Amino acid sequence: MEKVDWKVEGMSCTNCALTINKYLQKQGAQNVNVNFIGGDVSFDVIDQSKDELIKGIAGLGYKVVEEQLLTTDHQPPMISKHLARFLFCLPFTLVLMLHMLPWHIHFLMDPWIQLAICLPVYVMGMIYFSVSAFKSIRSGIPNMNVLITIGATAAFVYSLIGTIGNYGMDYLFYETTATIITLIFLGEWVEHKAVQTTQKELNSLAAQQKVMANMIAFDDQHKEQIFSVENTQLHVGDLILIKTGEQVPVDCKILWGEAYVNEALLTGESNPINKQKKDQLIGGSLVTDGTVKAQVTAVGKDTVLSNILNLVKQAQGEKPPLQQLADKISAIFVPAVIGIAILTFLINYYAFDISGAHSLMRSIAVLVISCPCAMGLATPAAIAVGLGRAAKNGILFRNAKSLELFKSIGNVVFDKTGTLTKGTLKIGGFNSTIPEEEFKQIVASLEKFSNHPIARSITNEWRSYANINWKKIEEVKGLGIIAEDNDGNQYQLGSFKIAITHTADKTHAAYLIKNNELIGWFDIEDEIREEAKQVISYLHSKNIKTYLLSGDSFDRCKKIADTLGIDEIYAEKTPEEKLKIIETLSNTTPTAMVGDGINDAPALAKATIGISMSEATQLAVQTAQVVLMNKGIQHLPLALGLGKHTFITIKQNLFWAFFYNVIAIPVAAIGLLNPGIAALAMGFSDVVLSINSVRLNYKKVV
Repeated sequence: MEKVDWKVEGMSCTNCALTINKYLQKQGAQNVNVNFIGGDVSFDVIDQSKDELIKGIAGLGYKVVEEQLLTTDHQPPMISKHLARFLFCLPFTLVLMLHMLPWHIHFLMDPWIQLAICLPVYVMGMIYFSVSAFKSIRSGIPNMNVLITIGATAAFVYSLIGTIGNYGMDYLFYETTATIITLIFLGEWVEHKAVQTTQKELNSLAAQQKVMANMIAFDDQHKEQIFSVENTQLHVGDLILIKTGEQVPVDCKILWGEAYVNEALLTGESNPINKQKKDQLIGGSLVTDGTVKAQVTAVGKDTVLSNILNLVKQAQGEKPPLQQLADKISAIFVPAVIGIAILTFLINYYAFDISGAHSLMRSIAVLVISCPCAMGLATPAAIAVGLGRAAKNGILFRNAKSLELFKSIGNVVFDKTGTLTKGTLKIGGFNSTIPEEEFKQIVASLEKFSNHPIARSITNEWRSYANINWKKIEEVKGLGIIAEDNDGNQYQLGSFKIAITHTADKTHAAYLIKNNELIGWFDIEDEIREEAKQVISYLHSKNIKTYLLSGDSFDRCKKIADTLGIDEIYAEKTPEEKLKIIETLSNTTPTAMVGDGINDAPALAKATIGISMSEATQLAVQTAQVVLMNKGIQHLPLALGLGKHTFITIKQNLFWAFFYNVIAIPVAAIGLLNPGIAALAMGFSDVVLSINSVRLNYKKVV
């Protein structure tokens, strides 16, 4: 199975996305994800010619952009195609409109001159609209261009018949044809600009992907040389120099030097972080002070920033449950409107004795004022803005469904170590029945095989002692580590559960047992995060119940819970027990769990929404639906607020989309709108949705 990610140009509405989706599925593609706003298309294929798929998509009227054109230095033209078409049509349309003035311009009263002036506009419109309309009909999902093509063509043909038959001015509606096409081009340009605005935050991230880098190389005399290259030319293992004020070009590890780095691009936190030798630097962050030499650790699609962008794009392309109804309606909308337009003509002409010309104009107005795009744009526009603002603040949503689920969260469950606490643990004290150095050797040599925060703290402090080679070693989640040395001695290092038969004192962090005999223990000190109490208070203000779920001792958990005001405690729980607790809570009330994304993986996956505390680790990204990149829970309220308000915006957009069409179509059918005004209204209906969605960027959500 091969994963394919493409950028496709030419999509203008949800029907376009449905057309491509349907085609790819018919060709055997799986997990198809199409986002018409960003033009991103992803899918999985097995033994399928990508060239054939590209040709097939081109046959539908869309274009797969070559990969080399996707770089950030590929600037859009100064004048977009929509604006260029509008500017071409505008002079002809304005001249045609002159004959409607109170005083008549004699030569414009000639129908053949009107035909000559209208013809360039009509041809331009048909080159764009009719080709797209024909291909959409052939694919089985007609788009809005079908309505525009029929409306403009009906007015043009009716006028042409009047011209050839010399039936008089009552049969001439060339200005209607020109106005429809010209104003639709204007509307599409304005809509395109508005939709681009919804992508603003994501585009600002993408703009950081291609920068210049100072590559270090050595000449034949082994002297260091610095070359300026694009980061796309770097490879894993290359050496680079990064100076004050420069952007980190790719993910790398510091080999020499020290610097302060601003990671606001990824975490939303602008305070510089001190980075020293062996520390990782994330591509896209900014060196505010200092100079470092570093070795490239990841390039291209493997970088943290690239993974973030892919994650957001995938989430954008997914459809939450609320959008499914709108998609079903959009798929049958165009045929339904054509039917309504025909009925409009027949009822006006036969039932109300309206003239054929006026009945036709009302029918055309129905065609051009209808807007299937509005229903298709309602959800993607809001999601694009919500996900963009979240990403800018270091909050990553793996799927769009999570945004919608946040609206009903009633419980939030927190892991303790590294979540409510800073996770920068220190050894608070220890005691053993064996020599101190031997105790440190055994503990450090065992803990280096674990990723648990406590184990990492031991490894950091006692690294030099970790020199024992074990014959056999295994980590048991929720208990600890079991090992056997070369002399056959059995060791266990873990929580009070392994020492329960050896001592009644359960106040220590970990216990060491050798050959079924307790030989020592150690304590760990951790510091509560500064923002933890404020976050818990916020959740309580929203009537959300809070829980502390940990494998640590009840006494240590209770101390933290009492300090922060957490409602309930589940202590001394194994991963399996955590899973059952989360399952029980989620079955009664939608529950979010916040954990480190490693030891809590099963529980995070079982929660209604799993929220991972992460330093951009791949495991955390794959485990939870939401990832907090800023090494803290300060943005948890923002994540909750964005989820809730994005859902509110989606509902507002869908209401407008349905309300607009329910009101606009009857108004056009009874003759209260001429086709020109109808065309303008249709073009700007999407702009209303885009503006409402963009409000999410500035709206107070916490």
